[in-house]
This record gives sequence, C-alpha cells and structure tokens, in this order.
Amino acid sequence: MHYYRYSNAKVSCWYKYLLFSYNIIFWLAGVVFLGVGLWAWSEKGVLSDLTKVTRMHGIDPVVLVLMVGVVMFTLGFAGCVGALRENICLLNFFCGTIVLIFFLELAVAVLAFLFQDWVRDRFREFFESNIKSYRDDIDLQNLIDSLQKANQCCGAYGPEDWDLNVYFNCSGASYSREKCGVPFSCCVPDPAVSSGPCGVFLQLKSKWDESIFTKGCIQALESWLPRNIYIVAGIFIAISLLQIFGIFLARTLISDIEAVKAGHHF
Repeated sequence: MHYYRYSNAKVSCWYKYLLFSYNIIFWLAGVVFLGVGLWAWSEKGVLSDLTKVTRMHGIDPVVLVLMVGVVMFTLGFAGCVGALRENICLLNFFCGTIVLIFFLELAVAVLAFLFQDWVRDRFREFFESNIKSYRDDIDLQNLIDSLQKANQCCGAYGPEDWDLNVYFNCSGASYSREKCGVPFSCCVPDPAVSSGPCGVFLQLKSKWDESIFTKGCIQALESWLPRNIYIVAGIFIAISLLQIFGIFLARTLISDIEAVKAGHHF
C-alpha cells in the first residue's frame, strides 16, 4: 500500500483564524490601553517633560496602564500576523511569552502564599511611599482615594500613616491648610459634607471613631480576601484557561505549518 503526500496541502483555516480572532481582541485592548495611557500623560504634561515620571516618589498608575498596553499590543500583533502569515517565528514568540507570563503568575501566587509576612511588609513600604506622593499626581491620588472609600480604610495601618505626607504632617515646620488632617476619602460619609477635610486632627484620637475610618487598608484587604476568595480564584482560573487556550492554538498551528512544509519537501 502506498501513501501519497499532496503538494497542495494547506494549513487548517480553523486554527488559523481562531488564533487570529483570539489575538485581535488582545491587540485592540492593547491599543485602547495605550491610547488611554498616552492621553492621561498628555493631560498631565508628561509627554512634554518625561522627567516628571522619574521625579515621582510613588508610582504613576498610568505607567502600569501603558505597560499592560505594550504587552497586550505586542502579543496581539505577533499572534495576529503570525497566524495570518503562518510565521513560525512570531508564533513561537507569542507562545513562549504566554508560557513565561503564566509561570510568572503562578510563581508570584505561590511565593505570596508562602511568604505572607514579607509580602505584607513590602506592601506597607509601597503604600507608605505612595502616601508621601499623594498630592504629586492626580491619578495616584484618585487611586488611593478609591481604595480608601471602597474598603472604608485610612492609611496603610491607620490614620497615623498620613503624617508621612508633607501636606498632612503635624510638625511645626508645616504651614499647610491640611496640617494634621487626613484626606477626605478617610472621612466617614456625611450627607451634609461633599468634599474637604472632615475636621479631625491626627492628635485627637478620641474623635477618630465618629469621624474617620480607623482601620488600615492592609488589614481591610486582608479581611476582604477570605470573603472573596472564590471570586479571586475564579478570575485567576479564567485567566489561566485563556492563556492555556492561546498556547494550545499556537502550538497546534505551528505543528500544522511544520507538517505542511515538511510535506512539500517530498
């Protein structure tokens, strides 16, 4: 019995266009992230003076948006072009990067579970450094305010942490109008007050409970995680399945392309 190889064999259109459709979503999402990030930087004048980013003591949330945008745009582009052009090099780059990201996520999750005290200390240092830069960047300010309002918390471990900020600092050298105060996002909601300080000074601990949130945001997040562990696990599993699906499509298409090319040599 003889087996014949056909010179007109083609790569499966099913895997080819399914991988293209998979990646076009990530590519478009990357374009959106990059557009939003560059627009935000333009509004803050960063594009005309990039040194503003390096002068910040905390983190600019826009940098994270741009980093995510760059990764999604690059991977989406490599996957789309690699699938349409049947380019094994681009497909291997896409597949290898997804595998690397998957194992990095897994390693971070395992290490965070095993070294909880170390992670807690690093997070406190990170939060405190951003408290110091609270008034330096409007996006960072909005991010911290949203975190404190959503979790009804104040500071990393309590309202005292806001003494680290030059505007809220209680030292005699400070002439700020917000001296010895806390951001409005730390204030217990009052329908009669929509903005501004809630009239509580950091020295008056006896009045904290009635006017401001006394729980630190680290404790609030530690309490939130066990209550929402199934949601967090579900999100992690969903992301992992999407990544595994992308790897499967890319590897299958690569094998298909290699098989067709090998057939053309006979």
